[in-house]
Amino acid sequence: MSEENLAIPLAPYRVSVLTMFPEAFPGPLGVSVLGNAEKESGLWALEPVDIRTFSSDKRGFLDDTPAGGGPGQVLKADVIAKALDSLGENDDRPKLYMSARGRPITQAKVREWSKASGLIVLCGRFEGVDQRVLDARGFEEISVGDAVLAGGESAAMVTIEAVVRLIPGVLGASESLDTESFEDGLLEHPQYTRPRNFEGLDIPEVLLSGDHKKMAVWKQRMREATTKERRPDLWDAYLSKSQAKGTPKA
Repeated sequence: MSEENLAIPLAPYRVSVLTMFPEAFPGPLGVSVLGNAEKESGLWALEPVDIRTFSSDKRGFLDDTPAGGGPGQVLKADVIAKALDSLGENDDRPKLYMSARGRPITQAKVREWSKASGLIVLCGRFEGVDQRVLDARGFEEISVGDAVLAGGESAAMVTIEAVVRLIPGVLGASESLDTESFEDGLLEHPQYTRPRNFEGLDIPEVLLSGDHKKMAVWKQRMREATTKERRPDLWDAYLSKSQAKGTPKA
């Protein structure tokens, strides 16, 4: 492993989450290697921010009816702006708003965000957030899938986990990231371990052969076959990229 891979950031990666439910965090972000990286190693820091405390309404309301009519409520721009501004001036961290109408999260974007100094993540509720604060403060709308959730907290956790695990030192063996799904446009190959036979199903013989060249070829073929079957969109993009390089795939 190179010295670059072993490098640890001088300052922890800071993640601020603007939410109505700070008690939902850390959730899964507080366990296993991610939790250890925050609590013990100090490689990153999680900061839930309760947006309710920034309401100027004596009843603590932070939402109102949508302009133009329609069902539900909308989180107010001034409340979100105050919560965001409380984080400090000249904060250049990427600002993400978890939204069903946002651009789908990708591994490329995750890797890009992991190289920043941290993240600011806004969790919506009800019918969403006043568009003006999203535009004025430069939020990027991000979706974790083509489904509507009750709020942005679980989507925020998915996004944060995907990013934080790429911070140098969090997972330890960085070379294990190289062949993961999406890293090179393909899904990961199937994995096996002992026992050798499970309910009549054997581990593929090539993985027990000790021939590293044959195993590498098998893994690549399985990655290609799995991607072609399960994600034809990724497969088409992979084919186009391979053909552009002069190495067309079958």
